[in-house]
Amino acid sequence: MHTIITNARSSSRPTRLAEPAPMQAAGFRKPNYDCREQPDAVKLVVYVPGVEAAGVEIEARGPDLLVTARKTHFVRVNWQALHLETAQRDYQLRLRLGHGIDYPSLQAEIHQGVLTIVLPKRLSAEEETPARRVA
Repeated sequence: MHTIITNARSSSRPTRLAEPAPMQAAGFRKPNYDCREQPDAVKLVVYVPGVEAAGVEIEARGPDLLVTARKTHFVRVNWQALHLETAQRDYQLRLRLGHGIDYPSLQAEIHQGVLTIVLPKRLSAEEETPARRVA
């Protein structure tokens, strides 16, 4: 005996369209990362295995931080396509951190595929000038 299961969909309700995937540049994949806010800075840890320091580009575009990490690609003599192309793609991470970050003062270091970026916060106008006491 055969069983036929039909989808109980009401014709009065419109079907929901699939939401478009987030914009990701072709040839890149989004790395895993951890972002922590500290009292005076934002600490960003990005996991980019296979990336050397020369392959990292950090760029600030307005309120956005763009981190591009390119792997060193080796072409083997006996190379054949084994569907490894997706695992060998470079990394790109775009984060909207806002205008409260002092981007020119950022510090970054990479060690064994772990990129650590410390982004100091901008001082507000009240913090820049010392407080005056009223006598």
